[in-house]
Amino acid sequence: MIPAFAVGRPQEIVYHLHQAMHAGELGDVRIYVDSPLALNVTEAFRMHPECYDDETRGFIMDSGDTDPFGFGLLHYVRTVDESKALNTTRNPLVIISASGMAEAGRVQHHLLHAVEDPRNAIVIAGWQAPNTLGRRIAERSPEVKIFGDTYPLRAEVYELYAYSAHADRDDLLRWAAPQASAVGQAYVVHGDPEPAAALAEGLRGLGYGRWRSRSGASR
Repeated sequence: MIPAFAVGRPQEIVYHLHQAMHAGELGDVRIYVDSPLALNVTEAFRMHPECYDDETRGFIMDSGDTDPFGFGLLHYVRTVDESKALNTTRNPLVIISASGMAEAGRVQHHLLHAVEDPRNAIVIAGWQAPNTLGRRIAERSPEVKIFGDTYPLRAEVYELYAYSAHADRDDLLRWAAPQASAVGQAYVVHGDPEPAAALAEGLRGLGYGRWRSRSGASR
C-alpha cells in the first residue's frame, strides 16, 4: 500500500516499477493505481513525450515500450466498484493511491483494510506533515484512527523519502546564496522544527537576517 500525491509521485513510482519489471526484478505481482486524478495526470504525461528526460528516452529505446507509464502488470482503477474490489482480493498486489499523507481519498479505505494485518506493508514515499494519518503511520504509532475508528497498526511500515520532490537544505542554500545581498531577509515557514532551524542557521550564514541602514552600518 503506497499513499502518493496524484501529481508526479505515482508516475515516478510507476516508471521505476516498469524499470524493475523490464529488468526481471518485479515478479508476478499486480499493481494498481487507484486515483482518478493520478489517472488524468498520467494521461497528460503521455501526451507530452517531448518533455521526457534522457533517462526516460533511453529506457523507451532499451525496452521497446513507448509508454513508460503502462505495462502488463499495471492497471489503472477508474470506478468506485473496481476500487472496492481491491480490498477483497487474496492475491498479492501493490496499490498506489492518493492522498499522499493519507488524509483523504481512496487511500484511507485501503489503509483501513490493510493496517491490522502483519502480512501487509505500507510504504511511505515522502515527507508527512505532523498530525496526519501518514505521519502517524510513519512514526509507527501503535494505533491509528481512520474514519473516526481506532485500529492497531500491525502492518509493516517502510519509508522511501528519496521520492520527496522538495529540495533539501543544501539545494535551498545553493539557490538562496546569490540573492542574499539583494534580499537581506528570509523566512522559514515550512517543515519540522529541527530541519527548519538547520535551514535558518544556513541562511544566517549566507548573510540573511542582516540589514543595512542608510548610513551604511550593518547588523
